[in-house]
Amino acid sequence: MFPSQDSLPTPIGTLDSLMEDGDTSAKPHKVFVAHNLGNRAFLMSVPMHDFHSMSAVANERGANGEPVAQRKLDELHAAKLANYILKGLLSGAIERRTVQKKPTFPALEAVLAKMGGQPYMSMQPIVANIRSSDPRGANLPGSRMITKEDETACFKVMLSQRDILWVVDGQHRRKAMDLVFEFLNGVQSSHRYPKKGSLFPSDSSEVSKEELAVWSECLEVARGFCTVTVEAHLGLNIDQERQLFHDLNNLGKKVEKSLALQFDSSNPINRYIKEVLVDDVLDMDPIEKDIVNWTEDTGQLALKDLVAINAILFLNKSNISGATPLDVEAKKEVATAFWTAVNSIPDFGSPGAKVKTVAAQPVVLKALAKLAFDFAFSRRKSVDSEQNFETLLNGIPKLDYSHENPAWRYYLMTDSERSSAGIAELKSFLPTNDDGANRDLGQFDLQAKLMRFGAKHNDIYPVLADMFRHALQLPSRHEKQLNIDDF
Repeated sequence: MFPSQDSLPTPIGTLDSLMEDGDTSAKPHKVFVAHNLGNRAFLMSVPMHDFHSMSAVANERGANGEPVAQRKLDELHAAKLANYILKGLLSGAIERRTVQKKPTFPALEAVLAKMGGQPYMSMQPIVANIRSSDPRGANLPGSRMITKEDETACFKVMLSQRDILWVVDGQHRRKAMDLVFEFLNGVQSSHRYPKKGSLFPSDSSEVSKEELAVWSECLEVARGFCTVTVEAHLGLNIDQERQLFHDLNNLGKKVEKSLALQFDSSNPINRYIKEVLVDDVLDMDPIEKDIVNWTEDTGQLALKDLVAINAILFLNKSNISGATPLDVEAKKEVATAFWTAVNSIPDFGSPGAKVKTVAAQPVVLKALAKLAFDFAFSRRKSVDSEQNFETLLNGIPKLDYSHENPAWRYYLMTDSERSSAGIAELKSFLPTNDDGANRDLGQFDLQAKLMRFGAKHNDIYPVLADMFRHALQLPSRHEKQLNIDDF
């Protein structure tokens, strides 16, 4: 018999002490104990679904209404991350089949290709705080895990439902997981894709049997095979959480845009540029930065400029964010025809091209890309848009791209000067100069006879596109056209 204390066996102790030591919801987690700059933290690898269940984001407000340790949630950014995570689960499902030596599942490959694959996928570690822990974790039950050689492999720590992983850095990633699981669970229960905010680009709202099996596998890998790496700090107070959030988000150096574009192979427009445009169409390799000194111009375009031009060509946007593989694939043939015509412009891509032709300036190519989009892809295409696009392609190599073309100086001239220069008819094609908008297209060097267009491309290229409409006798955008939808 065990000796008793207060009518209870000694090894059991009091009920209060049992409640203090733990509860029945505690689960073991293997962790490495780290000391990040001297501060004890746990490094954990947790299945994605489990992490989502045992974590939360601290968005409560302080005494004076100020945020505690988080910025405002950006729903659009979270949705983009959700798309990335879903692609990662698809990739993980394919990898798991390989590891388990299971036969390939063609539907998995097809769905991933439809969403847009990439060479490699990974998610950076999430930083969290276990607020219920002592600063050194002394109140968390745990034990050392020993190898056969009597060496420490890791530690097993018991975390209960009260030991929430409060996210300090990674709230958008966690929200993205929320969107992914909402999508997967919704698809499984309704067998239909959501009308709005669907993470999968499908032409049909119905989920096929093969696709349903794919989404089921994604849920399976999220529960075990695909993990989230967590750096869990212990017992931080509010001031410490704020400081950690600040340091993680402000002390890192942002990657230069040109380098990011050079390394990124996930965006379908970026892939088109690297795999089709550069390899098969253009006689140039893109450079990292634009050459400011025109005497040193090699004729090559900067990658960031190629991306910006193609953003207008494919999407009519200023960036390539949001491009889908299906959309790019459908427009690839037309885009290649456009760039083939551009590549036929005299002196384009040759050494010293910027001195020889204004077509070497990216803003001019943006204007041409805008016209190509309007005639080939716009939802408001006119009934003769196909013929207009052919006129554009045939006319691109023949347009007057000389620096001395008086059209570039239209807004610098008086009415009499425009008449003398033979460009008075441009008036019906161009926006007026009295609406307060920026009409400064750039500067013309009278001595060098060079036209340098300005840096405000978004203001300039629509006007240049209007000039090209006039030169090619294409319809003015300021006149009402009969659209296909009108019939």
